[in-house]
Amino acid sequence: MHSLPPLEQLDAGRFDTPAILKKLASASRQLAELKGIAAAIPNQDILINTLGLQEAKASSEIENIITTHDELFKDDVLPEAFANPAAKEVLRYRQALRIGFDLVRSSGLITSNQIVEIQSELERNNAGFRKLPGTALKDGAGRTVYTPPQDPAEIVALMRGLERFINEPDLFAVDPLIKMALIHHQFESIHPFYDGNGRTGRIVNVLYLVKEGLLDSPVLYLSSYIMRNKADYYRLLQTVRTENRWEEWVLYLLEAVQQTAAQTIGTINAIKAALADYKQRIRAGYKFYSQDLINNLFMHPYTKIEFIQRDLQLSRLTATKYLDALAEGGFVRKQKVGRSNYYVNLALTAILQGDGA
Repeated sequence: MHSLPPLEQLDAGRFDTPAILKKLASASRQLAELKGIAAAIPNQDILINTLGLQEAKASSEIENIITTHDELFKDDVLPEAFANPAAKEVLRYRQALRIGFDLVRSSGLITSNQIVEIQSELERNNAGFRKLPGTALKDGAGRTVYTPPQDPAEIVALMRGLERFINEPDLFAVDPLIKMALIHHQFESIHPFYDGNGRTGRIVNVLYLVKEGLLDSPVLYLSSYIMRNKADYYRLLQTVRTENRWEEWVLYLLEAVQQTAAQTIGTINAIKAALADYKQRIRAGYKFYSQDLINNLFMHPYTKIEFIQRDLQLSRLTATKYLDALAEGGFVRKQKVGRSNYYVNLALTAILQGDGA
């Protein structure tokens, strides 16, 4: 079993290498640009809802929970009509991300209890930290490659130590992006839960960026890079444990931040352009135009009459009339399932399906 000393015992100077400092500068620049561009969207819920789903999809895919965008969007709009277990798991991830975001925003902290709450939402159980021995991480051939701490008291103590490391900046004075990489590794190595460790840890990544003020909302979908470079992710997690090779691991996550920040900027700019286009054309052509209507269309890649009724305070008949008119105008496509209809935002779904997440 691998011992897990507190992260603050590391030599902070080992992260001052030319390669890390160079990559840190470019990742920080991209992230700052993303923060500014995201802030320009007046309704942040649009981004949290849509980009949160992109992150949920990619992070779940790392754990071989595979869904298409269409399956996800359908399950989101008509859960009773589409019984897709994988899609429901991904939607729970987005909900766990939202819960975590609300907790961090209200407390300014990331605590062990909050992490338990996030994992509980993901896994739909209240098992909490592991209390029974027997957890081991295996490779594709079934060989044990890593045995995390087994003693329940040690797991609790390690998580308390990680909580201090996350929330006490003076404990280890390095850049927050470097610190995020260290936190993620320590969390995955503690492996505190029976299930959902990887996905919970990846939620903590983006919440830490929010906590540190590097993002205002959890819009960076870091998991898309990890999914594309999955073998390296697991290899580098392991080489830190076996060879104490931190530099490659830190560089990997800095590269992930840089690439996914650039990707997210592109997605947000495309959403912003589509929003402006729909707003201009609907305002010019339809008397029922309202900002609440635009918000609804971009909050839900697939929307339905009930969403419009709720958000615009309309009767069912009026909401149906509005959506059918927008379908005739080519803004949405009407789809029928049984006795229900849903409406596909053509511009938004094209953006979300085409950005590689």
